Amino acid sequence: MSNQNIKVPKSLPVLVSLLFVGLVIVFKSAINIDSGKAGVLFRTFGGGVVTDEPALGEGFHIIAPWNKVFIYEVRQQELFEKMKVLSSNGLDILLEVSAWYMPQTDKLGKLHQQKGLDYLTRVILPSLRSAARSVVGRYTPEQIYSSKRDVIQNEVYDETKKILDDQFIQLNEVLVRDVTLPTTIKNAIEKKLKQEQEFLEYEFTIQKAEKEAERQRIDAEGKATANKILNASLSSNILK
Repeated sequence: MSNQNIKVPKSLPVLVSLLFVGLVIVFKSAINIDSGKAGVLFRTFGGGVVTDEPALGEGFHIIAPWNKVFIYEVRQQELFEKMKVLSSNGLDILLEVSAWYMPQTDKLGKLHQQKGLDYLTRVILPSLRSAARSVVGRYTPEQIYSSKRDVIQNEVYDETKKILDDQFIQLNEVLVRDVTLPTTIKNAIEKKLKQEQEFLEYEFTIQKAEKEAERQRIDAEGKATANKILNASLSSNILK
């Protein structure tokens, strides 16, 4: 049996080349967005960042190979920050603060266009620091140490939220996790609080003693009055 030459169609190399180019285009055009994330589309020849359409959601997407997609985490995230701030009388206070935040998904395009992927360091962190300094500066160390922590926490949240609402960022919560005062101030406050507690206990003891003395006086007067009435009612005949 004689070997026959296999003729390769002239169009086959062209078809292979087209198939390869097609695979490359599909590969470069396909994008998968993981759970808890969203994508901002950048149209290279169509106006840049897309801000008037919803962000790309989770799952598989096909885009033109000359366009880009920027991926954002849209779940709640936490920022933990230690910062030094000044009290109303100029003393250093060390705050440990957590902020729970997330981008506003319906405004993700504007966030990317105006702030970028590093919006945490560009916007959130400066806003939180500014609000904390402003709020703590209204209080003395004694107020911060004793009873104002919840008030400070709420005020820092309110002031930070006012800033971030216009920056396409949603602030869910601010937590003041710890407040550290200078050691000398802390010791002085604790000593003062201890003295106040001792004074209150002393006042309570005095009040208790005064009430007991009053009770005994009333009791004695009652007995004296009873004896007087009894003596007046006794006649000589009854005594006999």
